[in-house]
Amino acid sequence: MVDAAIAKGDPKDLSVALPAGGRSDPSPPAELKLLFLLSWVLCAVFYFFQYAVRSAPGVMQAELTSAWGANHIGTMISAYYVAYAVMALVAGVLLDRYGAHRTIPYGIAVVGLGCLVFAQGSEAAGMIGFVLQATGAIFAFVGSSYVAARYLPTRMLALFIGLTQCLGMAGAAFGSKPVHMAIDPAGGFNVPWQHVWVTFAAMGFVLALATWFVMPRETGDSPSHHAEFSVSALLHPFKVIFGNPQSWLAGIVGGLLFLPTTIGALVWATSFLHAGENLSMADAASDAAMVPIGWVLGCPLLGYVSDRLGRRKPVLLGGALLMLAAGLTAIYVPVGTLPRYSVALVLGIASGAAMIPFSMMKETNPSEVKGTAAGVMNFLVFVTTGIMSPFISHLMQPRQGVPLTLADFQTAFLPLVGGVVLALVLALFLRETGTAEQGPLAQDGTKPFVSVLAPA
Repeated sequence: MVDAAIAKGDPKDLSVALPAGGRSDPSPPAELKLLFLLSWVLCAVFYFFQYAVRSAPGVMQAELTSAWGANHIGTMISAYYVAYAVMALVAGVLLDRYGAHRTIPYGIAVVGLGCLVFAQGSEAAGMIGFVLQATGAIFAFVGSSYVAARYLPTRMLALFIGLTQCLGMAGAAFGSKPVHMAIDPAGGFNVPWQHVWVTFAAMGFVLALATWFVMPRETGDSPSHHAEFSVSALLHPFKVIFGNPQSWLAGIVGGLLFLPTTIGALVWATSFLHAGENLSMADAASDAAMVPIGWVLGCPLLGYVSDRLGRRKPVLLGGALLMLAAGLTAIYVPVGTLPRYSVALVLGIASGAAMIPFSMMKETNPSEVKGTAAGVMNFLVFVTTGIMSPFISHLMQPRQGVPLTLADFQTAFLPLVGGVVLALVLALFLRETGTAEQGPLAQDGTKPFVSVLAPA
């Protein structure tokens, strides 16, 4: 009966066809079903959308400073990642307990609401709106992973998760270049920045409605998650993960390797290239957008290499070293010395190394807590960003109204460089978890999947 409902493509028929309690067989289907594929597509579009929204303030700094009277974007970004990190700890639990239909559409709607609040124009509204966006955005990648694992054939899981990650990075690029084109006073559109946020809000509400109608009406795939809440039962997975020193190492290494992208490229790269390297805003935005485009290539590429080798640490260390070299080149080598886009593209590709600790986090902990491990990893990564963002922002503050010079930018970026160096040192103490090691965790029949635990 369920297959018949799927064949018709009618979500209502699917909800009627499900067994009592709204839960069907938790095993993924053997064949690709149109309705389930469409459900994943909507989740992947959500991931694209929230990344576009997240990166948009990076090219609105002049407009936001003019409207608010000061540059508080660092504090705003910090609040975003702290909220995102906290929600990472509960998103997986909510999905397991209530299912995709009763969580993901609401997450999209919350992002849309956050955009609408941001559009009100005041600094307080911007802060509240951005935090609301973070609260809903966590359900994008986690939701996409849940839908892919729950409704798509197992043999296609890595493919669809990799495609999701690519769409996210494309969204980061979309949130920079087209938004700048829309608000650029020297451009042909000259759209007020508030209107951009209203447009984002409208897109979010439409996507939430479409997801509500399409997503299968299930209330979760594990009966154990529907038992009465118990504080000890809820805390046990976190005790297992946080009690493992390898979890802390993986989380800190991953967080430090993400800083050059989440803070350096997505927030400050455009300003650095424009004010420090004297590029036009259009060229600066184009160059900065090459980092997430490189990430699109690097995430699956380094994950594939790691899987083929059966080892994590060599790829992690090699990618981090390449990140360090590309970052130093971007900061200290004058623009034009190397072919345009090359440094940003290499930095983005090498940043794929930041995803490998996500797999190591899963592989170094028992399989029964792998979902919680993904949430904890996101928590540690984005708490790191939340802590560092205001510090970097403080270093970027002009002194006595004097515009920042190239030397000022170079000094402000030094903590990001130091973070990569520290990540390299800490990575040496990580235990190898790849299949070639053939340790107890590598022999449990679980395939390593770097991209499945990719960052949101």
